[in-house]
Amino acid sequence: MSTAPTSVFGQLSLDHIEFYVSDLADETRRLVDGFGFAVYAGTDPTAPLEARSAGVGREEIRLVLTEPLVGDHPAAAYVEKHGSGVADISFGVADPATAFTEAVRRGARPVSPPRERDGVVQATVMGFGDVAHTFVRRTGDLDARHLPGLLPHHGAEPSWDSGLTAVDHFAVCLEPGQLDPTVQFYETVLDFRMIFEERIVVGAQAMNSKVVQDASGAVTLTLIEPDVSRSPGQIDEFLKNHGGAGVQHVAFTATDIVRAVREAGERGVEFLSTPDTYYAMLPQRLELARHTVTDLRDVNVLVDEDHHGQLFQIFTRSAHPRRTFFLEMVERLGARTFGSGNIKALYEAVEAQRQAERD
Repeated sequence: MSTAPTSVFGQLSLDHIEFYVSDLADETRRLVDGFGFAVYAGTDPTAPLEARSAGVGREEIRLVLTEPLVGDHPAAAYVEKHGSGVADISFGVADPATAFTEAVRRGARPVSPPRERDGVVQATVMGFGDVAHTFVRRTGDLDARHLPGLLPHHGAEPSWDSGLTAVDHFAVCLEPGQLDPTVQFYETVLDFRMIFEERIVVGAQAMNSKVVQDASGAVTLTLIEPDVSRSPGQIDEFLKNHGGAGVQHVAFTATDIVRAVREAGERGVEFLSTPDTYYAMLPQRLELARHTVTDLRDVNVLVDEDHHGQLFQIFTRSAHPRRTFFLEMVERLGARTFGSGNIKALYEAVEAQRQAERD
């Protein structure tokens, strides 16, 4: 029996994330100042432009921010419909042409066939909502951040050390009834597997969540749909304000989350708060493997654990005009799951923010 089709995605990696944005300068400043990223590449200013882009990141985090300059650029339609947000989660693969052909054969909708430019081979299919997946491979010994049309900013260094190193996962809000079909898509088309599932009930609201991950463990998607038999909540509001399915947040891995949150806060990043009762009850739930209750309370970091270890996490307050997209920081001490207590705490914290903004 041939194993060729399944091996196509066996060594898949996260190459970069492309955001379509309405204000490139503002988004770049927010990431550079608040999260310790550096601008490592940018669009050639002497070239005729339909859009301008900047590559920002640090360590293994690579983000490409693209602002449309003409109305017929794909980013223009995206921003008009959704506002700024994630438009492409790009995967590194051994052979983009084969990956594209196999994904389309398995049911993916094609966007752009394989093409090579500036030593980079790319091919694109649709994922969920208006979010695409581009398969990427660089020829020769090109820098892992190199992309066509972007000029490197040599020697670019972060202005401060946030300790953020990689993308931990994406949280994706789906329309009602689309959770199982989306899980099936990633399992069938890209050889992902479901690693976790949960139903969250908070008061009169509820949501269902399933987590899928690629075979190598490099890309993790937390897929969420609202339960429409219950009262509308934050997932329903995201779908309404975003204009359909999309990425609600991206989580970054931190080497020391307490320090990262404290220093990001000093630089203007706002995080969701957690009730003091959470920390008063914490010693009854678990014994901390790192940090102290006082330190966690001071910066509003949550903690949970599974059989493999502990997970610390916190969520930024959304700076998006539509209050749709936000970021997360996580620190894992062996934990492989997302912590049911923290998932519920996130839901409750965001719900509290939503209600406070209404009042």
